[in-house]
Amino acid sequence: MSRRSRRNPVWEVRASTLARNTRNLIREIIENLDVQPNPDKQLIALSVGDPTTFGNLNPPDQVLQAVRESIEWHTSRGYGPAKGHIEARQAVAEYSAHQGHVTAEDVVLCSGCSHAIELAVSVLADSGQNVLVPRPGFMIYKTLAEGLGIDIKYYNLLSDQQWRVDLDDLENQIDDDTAAIIVINPSNPCGSVYSREHLQDILEVASRNRLPIIADEIYEHFVFSDHEFISMSALSKDVPILTCSGLTKRFLVPGWRMGWIVIHDRNDIFGKEVRKGLNNLATRILGPSTLIQRALPTILKNTPQSFFDEVVLFIENQAKLAYKELVLAPGLRPIMPQGAMYMMIEIKTNKFPEFKNELQFVERLMSEQSVFCLPGQCFEFPNYMRIVLTVPEEILREACRRIIIFCQEHVVSREKILEIDENVVVSSEAEIIRKKSLTTVT
Repeated sequence: MSRRSRRNPVWEVRASTLARNTRNLIREIIENLDVQPNPDKQLIALSVGDPTTFGNLNPPDQVLQAVRESIEWHTSRGYGPAKGHIEARQAVAEYSAHQGHVTAEDVVLCSGCSHAIELAVSVLADSGQNVLVPRPGFMIYKTLAEGLGIDIKYYNLLSDQQWRVDLDDLENQIDDDTAAIIVINPSNPCGSVYSREHLQDILEVASRNRLPIIADEIYEHFVFSDHEFISMSALSKDVPILTCSGLTKRFLVPGWRMGWIVIHDRNDIFGKEVRKGLNNLATRILGPSTLIQRALPTILKNTPQSFFDEVVLFIENQAKLAYKELVLAPGLRPIMPQGAMYMMIEIKTNKFPEFKNELQFVERLMSEQSVFCLPGQCFEFPNYMRIVLTVPEEILREACRRIIIFCQEHVVSREKILEIDENVVVSSEAEIIRKKSLTTVT
């Protein structure tokens, strides 16, 4: 928007409403933190959800070789169809067979899973409507929706029940303006993996209220021992579902920006309009990288299962290590994840009265021990923090050691807490008496 008039000779160019209303909650919180590390200790960042950061986790050679070969093909250098080359979409359809019956026509290729999420939200919701997002949950939904005038409403997850959905709260959030329910499974940031029965309960809520679901399954198959990943679409009898996934996490190539949407609509509830709408939205960027598209069939078919098994086993062992160590930290309650690559940790703030909230806890942990964790407010869930589990074992072990030391140095004993609480009560009673006396005098 450009404004200039005779009264105001200054030429002012303003950003669009979309740009002004687009906010990244995580970035805003981190940028406002005083997070200077202790110069005497090596920084350990347990905050970045990129499995490649430390260089200890890498894709197998089959994946890399597929891209090397793709470079030689002239078809990997030009534009492709907006929703992706047919061969790549067919490969995704075959890879997604666990979701139910899928054909290439059900697949739209995207520039990463975040782009898939953007298309899914944009095709289902209009400005003034709302989508339901889990709390705690991945905040990219807030970033993508609010710029478009789409409201975010939160439904609660239950931390004492392995982050199951509070079904009553979910249903209570639904109103006439609700356009879709978003389900993240396996979960970022919680690491929860929902059972068949619980997914069916969520589907019943959606069916009863005639709402489609956006299933964020970027961590599909990323589950630990004794747990099973079940795609939501495989269970749905009538609820239409847009499933978002991609190469990013499971194949350890987040920078390649290859994601996709799979459309599940057994009863033709989406009809032609939603499919056409996704095709229309895909033309905004004319499809993702054709270099990776051409490599995609080989990547999806030739990556050995042993690679996936080794990565998941490593993350599971990291989770067990972190849980075993941090359960000893006074004032913390780690919650053992069931999958993905994160762990949520409760900070019992009443045991750290010198900190007003978990933001101050995280700041001081950084300044004293040079360990950086994401505060729970980044996920609309205060008094928690999230750590990533993809770092090398020795670094994670050292991080846990420092966190324990920090807690030992700052935790207040139960007796001291009672004393503090008693002083607060006495002070409050004294203030009440003082105000009453002033009122009497007046």
